[in-house]
Amino acid sequence: MLRIAVPNKGSLSGPAAAMLHEAGYRQRKESKELVLFDRANDVEFFYLRPRDIAIYVSSGRLDIGITGRDLLLDSGAGAEEILQLGFARSTFHYAARPGTASGVADLGGMTVATSYEGVVEKHLADNGVAATVVHLDGAVETAIQLGVAQVIADVVETGTSLRNAGLETFGEPIMASEAVVVRPTGAPTDEPEVQKFLRRLQGVLVARRYVMMDYDIRAEHVDQAVALTPGLESPTVSPLHHEGWVAVRAMVPTSDAQRIMDELYDLGARAILTTGIHAARL
Repeated sequence: MLRIAVPNKGSLSGPAAAMLHEAGYRQRKESKELVLFDRANDVEFFYLRPRDIAIYVSSGRLDIGITGRDLLLDSGAGAEEILQLGFARSTFHYAARPGTASGVADLGGMTVATSYEGVVEKHLADNGVAATVVHLDGAVETAIQLGVAQVIADVVETGTSLRNAGLETFGEPIMASEAVVVRPTGAPTDEPEVQKFLRRLQGVLVARRYVMMDYDIRAEHVDQAVALTPGLESPTVSPLHHEGWVAVRAMVPTSDAQRIMDELYDLGARAILTTGIHAARL
């Protein structure tokens, strides 16, 4: 039986539960539920603070966890990323009042406030910069106004809160984060239960990135059409009852679907349809 840690709140919680549901796993109905046993899939879910998940997984008490890459690295826990999940994306930056610094090399002797001291201390050390790191639990923008630090390091999504505080980012991003699946460092990933879990999540990722496209086109234009819709291996091409016409079916990236439909129409394709994919195994 797999024991899996899932974020119990915050920006990771809802999307993680939605992905697991799409992958065919039961999920809790009440936020007060801390443990859920999915008997049909022989999986037990534990709903934990996102910051603690990597630590629990590294202990070996849990087999797998879903958390943020930033939280994984900040924890310093003995866990490693084994699959990117594509949601909760964010970028981690230094920020300060204009003119304070232009890059990490300028931070020597300064104080940096952050909720992610593990990430920041490693980044400073990797760049050979000696600075003081102060840990704050959230709302780090006020640290500069109150004189606690000259610089902050935080997750930046839109930058609105920074601008409202009179701050701006500088230098290269410290890191890019997103939701990831983690496993104890060095633990095998070829175990059947782990492989099945990863395949299901990968199937959801594929289903979200692609749509199925069907269209009819004259046989003499098939090669040009197939160049636009090569599919994953190759498209399905079937003759139609109407002589000289064929039906084509292929998976195409969702982000390119409208452009591809336009180009197919210009080639003479008709009855061009797209349908969503709910699950996939590649």
